Amino acid sequence: MPAAPPAVSVIMPVLNEERHLRDAVRHILQQDYAGEMEVVIALGPSTDRTDEIAAELVRETASNPWGRVHTVPNPTGRTPAALNAAIRASRHPIVVRVDGHGMLSPNYIATAVRLLEETGAQNVGGIMHAEGENDWEHAVAAAMTSKIGVGNAAFHTGGGAGPAETVYLGVFRREALEQQGGYNEEFIRAQDWELNFRIREAGGLIWFSPELRVQYRPRPSVKALAKQYKDYGRWRHVVARYHSGSINLRYLAPPTAVCAIAAGLVVGATLTPLGFVIPGGYLAVIAAGSVPAGKGLPLKARLQIPVALATMHMSWGFGFLTSPRSLARKVIESRRPAVTAPTQA
Repeated sequence: MPAAPPAVSVIMPVLNEERHLRDAVRHILQQDYAGEMEVVIALGPSTDRTDEIAAELVRETASNPWGRVHTVPNPTGRTPAALNAAIRASRHPIVVRVDGHGMLSPNYIATAVRLLEETGAQNVGGIMHAEGENDWEHAVAAAMTSKIGVGNAAFHTGGGAGPAETVYLGVFRREALEQQGGYNEEFIRAQDWELNFRIREAGGLIWFSPELRVQYRPRPSVKALAKQYKDYGRWRHVVARYHSGSINLRYLAPPTAVCAIAAGLVVGATLTPLGFVIPGGYLAVIAAGSVPAGKGLPLKARLQIPVALATMHMSWGFGFLTSPRSLARKVIESRRPAVTAPTQA
């Protein structure tokens, strides 16, 4: 008789997720997985109906022995603090991270558990598959899944299975999380990268597989997208200062574009109209790149792809350029050394 699949804890940091929380939890509870599951939602200080919806989910699943929902408070509202609180409140040997606007594919957990066993990895993850629900979100999703938008990032655009520096979200062996002491709470963003860095330093394997897909709902407005990508750029520069050698040309492209466009506008306005060639060339490139990215989308969505691309590039680059050294110093001072498991005698 085959052994029962390992029990799984799904942890969710949420803040103002009334729009997607119930659907995200439904995608978890309807997983094609024979093992026991629990869902632990870490509740930040939301200003919408997130807490009310979470309480409804707790009540609705109270009599379900294999898929109950629990909640824990996260008064700081910070994602790494929420993740650590949920990890402490969970109890199963496999820990699955899901965001409040992420929708797991039906066999996500079963596939991840199989990959953990097959590869011996400490953490496995896959593709962040952006899907919109209106024209603007369709445009953002197209930008986020195109190489002109995000370069060659495998968890956005796909690629072959294999070892990785980091992965989207992640399905962990609990012992790896406990060994490393969970997430570093100073990393408001990029906390996944930092934890996976410590796991790799300790000799653990991080594994990417395109078999794993999570539907991701993009930000609903230009302002929200700009804030998201400004934060990404800000914290990517923190990572670069935290770990020298982790930067590459893909990460330098947005700040370089911001500087070049700004210089071109200044030169064009004060010295010669030739300066406008640089921003004009950039607009031409993203307009051309939007054509294949928008294939199959409605016209209104296709027309908004250049706006999404420019918002992503310029916000990321601005965040990178303005990331304060003091923030990196604070994070570096909080650095935790990787912990290696003791060898067996």
